[in-house]
Amino acid sequence: MKLASLKHGRDGRLVVVSSDLAWYADASGVVPTLQAALDDWDRYAGDLRNLATDLDHDVIPKERFHERDAASPLPRAYQWADGSAYVNHVALVRQARGAEMPETFWHDPLMYQGGSDGFLSPRDPIPLGDAAWGCDFEAEVVVVTGDVAMGASREEALAAVRLVGLTNDVSLRGLIPGELAKGFGFFQSKPASAFSPVFVTPDALGDWWQNGKLHRRMCVDLNGKPFGRAQAGEDMTFDFGTLIAHAAKTRALGAGTIIGSGTVSNRDADGGPGKPVADGGVGYSCLAEIRTVETIRGGKAETPFLQSGDTVRIWAEDDRHHPIFGVIEQTVA
Repeated sequence: MKLASLKHGRDGRLVVVSSDLAWYADASGVVPTLQAALDDWDRYAGDLRNLATDLDHDVIPKERFHERDAASPLPRAYQWADGSAYVNHVALVRQARGAEMPETFWHDPLMYQGGSDGFLSPRDPIPLGDAAWGCDFEAEVVVVTGDVAMGASREEALAAVRLVGLTNDVSLRGLIPGELAKGFGFFQSKPASAFSPVFVTPDALGDWWQNGKLHRRMCVDLNGKPFGRAQAGEDMTFDFGTLIAHAAKTRALGAGTIIGSGTVSNRDADGGPGKPVADGGVGYSCLAEIRTVETIRGGKAETPFLQSGDTVRIWAEDDRHHPIFGVIEQTVA
């Protein structure tokens, strides 16, 4: 089933969305918010699935679903932790600045704690106070968990995945070096993220969800032109079971925890850095990566970071080229 939250107060109003994203049915008769549903998933999931089935069979009242009316499915969350599962992305960035990559990066995931007290809606503008901050988008896959016990195994962690979606994890690249130099991690360089209009249960994804990975293409357009078409299921060093278990090593995770994959990144077919879509490659899921490739190949970055008025679109398609989770579309303000 597909779930969304219409804009309503701080935590939205939960709705069930049709498989084609055209219609919705109010879920308030079952449970008012997505967080409340996640808190007691075993109690509410069956009734929500029945509602979704009735909606798809056109036997209950329905209304048109407009993505601009949607908040983040979780407008705020108890926890948002973002990993870096595509180690290719990390390796390229470090290569561009001449930094050696520790061997541990290949078997011990990177992860940071993001701000979760308020997320941008999927069509909200990206607020940018200063262009010198180096605003970047990052197209990623996310999952939402139920309760996860401390010390959970990979298999136990994977069984706790309730929903799958996408995010634009906005980054301010110009602020990152100074923060990392302090040795205390990201804060100002990671402003509010935006999430896809709809989150989807793993069973509804069928074969597209296997072994803790989303096996679909991550589509990114920048100012109306194809920028990224990377395969999310490829070159993913750490699956979501591994990422969740890593997060739960020393603490329990509460229901409604969001875990991110990090920037989706593919190597080129020849094993080297990816090529732009215009050159026949799969492109990139963030500006930092194309700037890295430009630096490696030509000695300096040519592509600028986001400027006021730039628009980014992020989505993943089904076999008929229809968005699975809806579309994140944001313009820099």
